[in-house]
Amino acid sequence: MNKRKRSLSLLLFGCFVSLCLIASAQQKKQVKHTFSLGDSAFLLDNQPFQIISGEMHYPRIPREAWIARMKMAKAMGLNTISTYVFWNLHEPQKGKFDFSGNNNIAQFVKDAQKAGLWVILRPSPYVCAEWEFGGYPYWLQNIKGLVVRSKEKQYLEEYKKYIDEVGKQLAPLQINHGGNILMVQIENEYGSYGSDKSYLQMNEKMFRDAGFDGLLYTCDPAPDLNKGYLPGLLPAVNGLSDTTAIKQIIRKHHNGKGPFMVAEWYPAWFDWWGTKHHTVPPDAYAKQLDNILKAGISINMYMFHGGTTRGFMNGANDKENKSYEPQVSSYDYDAPVDEAGNVTSKFNVFRSVIEKYLPKGEVLPPVPQLKPSMEITDIDFTAVTSVSSILPKPIKNPRPLTFEALNQAYGFVLYRTILQGGKKGMLYLDSLRDYAILMVNGKKAGVCDRRFRQDTVEITLPKGKDTLDILVENLGRINFGPKLLQNKKGITKNVWFDGKELKGWEMYDLPFDQISAIHFNGNHIRKDEPVLRKGSFNLAKVADTYLDMRQWGKGVVWVNGHNLGRYWHVGPQQTVYLPAEWLKKGKNDVVVLELLKPEMNVLRAIDRPILDELQDEASK
Repeated sequence: MNKRKRSLSLLLFGCFVSLCLIASAQQKKQVKHTFSLGDSAFLLDNQPFQIISGEMHYPRIPREAWIARMKMAKAMGLNTISTYVFWNLHEPQKGKFDFSGNNNIAQFVKDAQKAGLWVILRPSPYVCAEWEFGGYPYWLQNIKGLVVRSKEKQYLEEYKKYIDEVGKQLAPLQINHGGNILMVQIENEYGSYGSDKSYLQMNEKMFRDAGFDGLLYTCDPAPDLNKGYLPGLLPAVNGLSDTTAIKQIIRKHHNGKGPFMVAEWYPAWFDWWGTKHHTVPPDAYAKQLDNILKAGISINMYMFHGGTTRGFMNGANDKENKSYEPQVSSYDYDAPVDEAGNVTSKFNVFRSVIEKYLPKGEVLPPVPQLKPSMEITDIDFTAVTSVSSILPKPIKNPRPLTFEALNQAYGFVLYRTILQGGKKGMLYLDSLRDYAILMVNGKKAGVCDRRFRQDTVEITLPKGKDTLDILVENLGRINFGPKLLQNKKGITKNVWFDGKELKGWEMYDLPFDQISAIHFNGNHIRKDEPVLRKGSFNLAKVADTYLDMRQWGKGVVWVNGHNLGRYWHVGPQQTVYLPAEWLKKGKNDVVVLELLKPEMNVLRAIDRPILDELQDEASK
């Protein structure tokens, strides 16, 4: 064979090998697993499979840290993670969808697959989750007559648009399409809210139409499961640990069969402002976990890793005969993996339990080391501005308008009117939501706090024309219960002084969603006037740290443009977690909005969180 023929043969052989490799890779990529319901267990590729899952939410973790947290899940012995999908993140304004950056839920699911984890998807438009408005976008309240969690036409129309967009992102990632989503939850604890099975059937149809053609299920607390399950779908139960009771209630509602799943098992709990930090001892719950796994029951622990509810996305509870309870920004949750992504004693105890039930021959990965943390002592503030000096063009109306009427989702609104002075009287804010600082001619005159049903303050007006400013903060819309339909923010009715209604208002929207656009003019700051301070610090290396806000009053912190969440001296959260992923070597920028102590200009960061320290409400 001459050289030319030999070269041609080698070329053809090389092409043949390349095509074979490509075909093999494509075939491997297209391999599809099966996932179905057996009489007593889930079946993965027709073999019994016990789901050992932990909840973790993509927006509560920096995108750069998703895979690291997933490796933690694998190291504890989890084979699955579970996450909600948050409507108000993905459609912040009507018709404008966002699945980018930290909202890239499809990438979150794909990262889990890379980490060797299955996924349980919970895209119900209502999530609860201690999240603003339970996940609903604020603008739903601007559609007259719309009723969430119902068959009301406008709600179903908006719901369908949302779930169709979610389907485009995630339906191709179901296990029956070659992905790693095992099953998808419709609605969320609906039995705690209603009992309309035809509404649930509409949910199922919308999910199917959106492309979710795999295994669907519902989840409800045991007392409400009868109202919240949909015949034909697997009814999972929340909050039970008694294995006999778990099996009984699921069999009762599922044709006498399983599989058996605790969709939310609570080895931990969340916090709200002004209340003691919640902790749950690991050992007692380790016994529960052991019993559940021993019985062959699948489980999803809520939370495995909570992270942080950044920005203005915390929710609130407001149950009948109880006060309004806005949740703190830290979602540490006393979970097995803490707010910063480090293992806790609970992690190690649970890992030891799960190890007993690993498939034969399987060994857990090593436990990751603790992440480094650091102190920062040289944070310098170089610029300041009062909130009153950055006001945009006002919107005028005879009576106060709500956040929703102003087309504002979150943050603050300043309400202003002019009064004829020279008298003293009671100022009454009818149906305030949620927290207000009252100022007369720029000087603080009092505070109203929905938590304590405080809506009245006695004020004294100097002679002449006086400017009354009311700076109102949305502390988080209610995320659970019947008051979901009563979630408008701001001054939601009228304002009265000395028995007379005040009219003629100017309203200034302050969403603080573009912190880089604020101009710091360095003007003179009056006592008690809410301010923004801007500063910086330089780093030779980056590591996790915690901004120590114990000496400050109340406000919000941004670092390098990231809204890290709220702080409030009342506690129990006294630090604001600053992840290493959002720091950089060299100069880092910090902005603090301080509402109660404008004179504060010293800030440091420490190497540990403080999540369990209450301070006297009246001390600052």
